[in-house]
Amino acid sequence: MGKIVVQLALLGLMLAVVYTLPNKEDWDIYKYHINSTVTDGYAITIITSRVVNRRDQPTEIEFHVKIPKNAFISQFKMSIEGQMYDGVVKAKEEAQQQYSEAMSRGQSAGLVSSVGRSLEEFTTSVTVAAHQKVTFELTHEELLKRRLGQYELQIYARPMQPVNDFKIDVSIYEQPDIVFSEVKGGLNNPNLATIGAAESQNQLDVHFHPTVEQQTLCGACGDDGLNGDLVIVYDVFRDDTLGHLKESNGFFVHHFAPTGLARISKNVIFVIDQSGSMHGRKMRQTRAALVHILADLATDDYFGLITFDHAVHPWKRELVQANEHNVGIAKEFARTIEDRGSTDINSALLEGAKMLNQNPRDGSASILILLTDGDPTSGERNPVIIQKNVMRAINKKFPLYCLGFGHDVNFEFLEKMSLENSGVARRIYDDTDADLQLKGFYAEVATPLLTNVMLIYEGGANLTQTNFSHYYNGSEIVVAGQITDNNIETFSPRVVAISGNKHVEFSETNSSTVMTASMSESNTRRLWAYLTVKQLLDKEYVQCLIEYIFKLKH
Repeated sequence: MGKIVVQLALLGLMLAVVYTLPNKEDWDIYKYHINSTVTDGYAITIITSRVVNRRDQPTEIEFHVKIPKNAFISQFKMSIEGQMYDGVVKAKEEAQQQYSEAMSRGQSAGLVSSVGRSLEEFTTSVTVAAHQKVTFELTHEELLKRRLGQYELQIYARPMQPVNDFKIDVSIYEQPDIVFSEVKGGLNNPNLATIGAAESQNQLDVHFHPTVEQQTLCGACGDDGLNGDLVIVYDVFRDDTLGHLKESNGFFVHHFAPTGLARISKNVIFVIDQSGSMHGRKMRQTRAALVHILADLATDDYFGLITFDHAVHPWKRELVQANEHNVGIAKEFARTIEDRGSTDINSALLEGAKMLNQNPRDGSASILILLTDGDPTSGERNPVIIQKNVMRAINKKFPLYCLGFGHDVNFEFLEKMSLENSGVARRIYDDTDADLQLKGFYAEVATPLLTNVMLIYEGGANLTQTNFSHYYNGSEIVVAGQITDNNIETFSPRVVAISGNKHVEFSETNSSTVMTASMSESNTRRLWAYLTVKQLLDKEYVQCLIEYIFKLKH
């Protein structure tokens, strides 16, 4: 008996492992199918690769795919000459130990690692006997996140050679109606196969079946075949009611994204790292993005700027209104920010929290945004103490968004700090468009519509997160749970929140609010499980290592 140990490091964990790829000229991929089905915003994607060893001796064959960062791998299996090998999930410590042991014995191994802004890479290999075939099948699942008024499904294809039987098939089923859609990405090229989008009110189908010749014609392709993505964006009909709630066999999913709400003025403080490590392009891009963001502030917004190195430098000691005069002065200040010194994140964030706490405005939404590229190197340097200090200062009054600039930033530290304070962390890649990334993030939080959002489900149990500090224009809140005793008659959902100075409640239903069995039972349950696991991981701030073990007979 031999073993192949495949360790998956999900949620962006990087593993430094030396990995020598097999010679891909030793095998033929004669089938490569990607089938993605999206039901009510939940995507299940199956990637199947059928490969033959054409040599007269055993050969190492590789399976290599890229998957979205927010996706969970729910299944991976291999079939060799009719024998199926399924994965087994192991705990983190056991997976790490067995992975190390497998590497030391020279056994085949694979991993998931971050490869860019939106994708992670899964690679594994197996030794296959002469002229035998192997089928790899990987399934990953994700809840599509609505940003700036649209969902985005990304499918990446890199089979490493042209394939006779290559297909990408996507079917999207939505209740309520799909109101717009677009197919983008590097593979959406008229020189390739025709991409047909057959759309009905509730269904969108995209098919991509290029010939072998067409697989060598795209901009990033060549003798190695396709290397790019299809990106399908769409949105569904929205109204100003409770939203859309789907129920199936004791589980429910609630999508809340009301329209017709008035924007809320905001109090926003930007805390900008100007330490020496921000030298050069990072600093130039930060200045450019900040000038653009300041120009987009509404006149009833209030804002503050804090730069920091080994000391903290508030532009003003209090928030100022975003009128033409103040914004003009702030732009001039932003253009003069220069890098210098070390990094005192603790003092800078405490100053930002203090300014927001000292300048409350009824009916407004407060936001604290940190941009940094480094670890704390001045003042308080212990990340755990900094996190406690910041959480105590914010005291659940407003969200903290942390933007980590570059690959070397301690992103885990920033992510934990954001999650503890009702925000999110975003990695900003220091490429030529970093200023666009910064502006893109700000656009997501630029228009708050509701604060203190609470989703209440009488007759519900085992709920995912139900309290949210802010709801922003173009976003969406998704809650899943179980219906007590599977009794839909006693199940009553409602949402209460604050809009400006008013308390508002959403309980009105329409014909599309409750749709029984719009999703299969397994899909509804899977979406609930996905959200539950993801939020538990966020709460515990752990990186999840998952190990798949395959016992192969020689």
